[in-house]
Amino acid sequence: MNKDNQSTVSEFILLGLPISLEEQGMYYALFLIMYLTTVLGNLLIILLIRLDSRLHTPMYFFLSHLALTDINFSSVTAPKMLMNMLTHSQSISYAACISQSYFFTLFADIDSFLLTSMAYDRYVAICHPLHYSTIMSRNLCLLLVIVSWGLSIANALVHTILLSFLSFSRDITLHHYFCDLSALLKLSSSDTTINEMVILILGSVVMTLPFMCILLSYGHIGATILKAPSIKGICKALSTCGSHLCVVSLYYGGIMGIYFFSSSNNTNDKDIIVTVLYSVVTPMLNPFIYSLRNRDMKGALRNLLSREIFSV
Repeated sequence: MNKDNQSTVSEFILLGLPISLEEQGMYYALFLIMYLTTVLGNLLIILLIRLDSRLHTPMYFFLSHLALTDINFSSVTAPKMLMNMLTHSQSISYAACISQSYFFTLFADIDSFLLTSMAYDRYVAICHPLHYSTIMSRNLCLLLVIVSWGLSIANALVHTILLSFLSFSRDITLHHYFCDLSALLKLSSSDTTINEMVILILGSVVMTLPFMCILLSYGHIGATILKAPSIKGICKALSTCGSHLCVVSLYYGGIMGIYFFSSSNNTNDKDIIVTVLYSVVTPMLNPFIYSLRNRDMKGALRNLLSREIFSV
C-alpha cells in the first residue's frame, strides 16, 4: 500500500444524500424502515426455503443465496449512512472507506452472477424440462454458487489493490453517501488510467457478460414458447420467470443508469439517487416480488403461519 496515502489521508468526508439538514430526520426514518424491511424480508425468504421441503429445488437454492447476498449488499452502505444522518457526522476512516468499496463491489458482482444462474435454471426448466433434474444437479448448483463467489472476490480484490496505490492528498470530500469506487477515482490526484481500464475490462466480465447471458436465456425461452404458443404455456412461463425478470430489470436498470448516463467529471445528484435505487431499494423489493408473484412462496408462508397459529 502507498505509504504517502496513509500519511496524507486518514479519513474521507461523505457529503451524503442530496437532502437538506431539516429533511434528514424524515429520511432517516424512511431509510431505517427500508433497511429493516430488507433484512427481515430476505431473512423470511431464507427461512421459508429452509423449512419447506417443497422449496428444496435449484431455483429456490439460488434464491436463498440471492436473499443472503441482498442482506449483505444493503448492509455495506445503509448502516453507515443511517449513523451519519443520526449523528450528523460525515467522516469515514481510510481503512473503512476502502473496505466499504471492496464489499460493495463484491456483493454487487455476486448478485449479477446469481441472477445469471437463476436465468440458466429457468432456461433449462422451460426448454429442457425432461432433462431438468439431470442437468440442474446439486453439484452443478453448488459449483455455480462457488464460481460466483470466487470470481466476485477476485474482481473486488483487484479493484481494491489498485485503489490502495492511489494518492488522495488533494481533497478528501466524497460527493456520495458511501465510498463508491468511481467517486474515489474522481477524487484521486494520481493517474487512474489503469484503474479505469481494469474497470472497463473486468466490468464486461462480471456485469455485461452475465447480462448478455440472461438475455440469451430468455431469448431461447421466448423462442421455445412461440414454437407451440398456448395460453397455458405463456401463463406458466410468466409465473416461472416473471419474478426473476422483475428483479433483473430493477437491478440492471439501475446499473445502466449509473454507468451509461452518469457524468464523467463528477458525481451528480442523479448518480446518487440511481445508486440508492439499486443498492437499497431493489434488495428491499426482492422479497415482495418473489413472495407476491410466486405461488410456492405464498403457500410456504401460509403453511408457516398456520403452523405457528396451531402451535400457539
